[in-house]
Amino acid sequence: MATSPPQRHRQPRQRQPELERDFARSPALGYEAPEEAGLLRCLAHGYPTPLARWHFHDEYELHLITATSGKAFVGDWIGPFEPGHLVLCGPRLPHNWISFDTGDAAVPERDLVIQFRHEPIERAAQDVPELGEVMQLLERARHGVEFFGISQQARAHWEAVKATRGVRRFGHFCDYLADLAQCNDYRLLSNVQIQGVEGEDALNDINRIVDRITGNLAPISLADVAQELGMSESRFSRFFRRCTGNSFTDFVNRVRINSACHLLMQTDHYVTDICYQVGFNNVANFNRRFLEIKGMTPTEFRRQAESRFGGH
Repeated sequence: MATSPPQRHRQPRQRQPELERDFARSPALGYEAPEEAGLLRCLAHGYPTPLARWHFHDEYELHLITATSGKAFVGDWIGPFEPGHLVLCGPRLPHNWISFDTGDAAVPERDLVIQFRHEPIERAAQDVPELGEVMQLLERARHGVEFFGISQQARAHWEAVKATRGVRRFGHFCDYLADLAQCNDYRLLSNVQIQGVEGEDALNDINRIVDRITGNLAPISLADVAQELGMSESRFSRFFRRCTGNSFTDFVNRVRINSACHLLMQTDHYVTDICYQVGFNNVANFNRRFLEIKGMTPTEFRRQAESRFGGH
């Protein structure tokens, strides 16, 4: 009597990003030794590597791709990359780069990275007005920023930082940040961005509205919010667009779609269930808005998002 082969227990796939801690930053993987790192930590590595995984950390990461092409995952953004792809990721923003064109060969150098912490720069900016434009850059980085047209300068900056120590290294790093802060050819990658508003009262109002939208995905109407602020609907519409760069309806849709992206990436819930969980009451409208904002259907987004673990 034939016996069936033993059944393998299928391990659930890790959906949450992994937190990268200092003890995992081994020089054998390309990191500088701990005694060499001050504010800045330089890293160069090839592919494949244990470092290429869906993960996050407490530092900013300035990431330049020098070889191969594939798919990048930054927060809830999915897009292609090729040599010259330059991204600044903010603290705790999950990310991964998966190369699709390496075949069986290993690539000795694919990534040139600089990691740095927020607090020292924030403290310095309180006394150094010239760092003001850098703080604006770091605010944008919360969503991930992709820069265009400066990859050659970025490589030269990285090499200058890597080759020096002490004040000279920090000076080269400031040159790098200055080029990034002054670069106008960029795009935000993940989630919605609140633009600057004038006046503390206006800032408090818009933050309260945004917190309500992002914290409660139940239906919310422009008329109700306008009434709460004592504004006419037309005045509130102008105010909201000036503060966020979006119409109220577009902003709500973007928040809901971004919430849907997280559920698609981190749960096995059905697409139809996710539609209602994030506040839509019509599946066809949900699919249409998702396609407009993400450039793909929810099902395709989930399928592509699986690649962030290293498969394709």
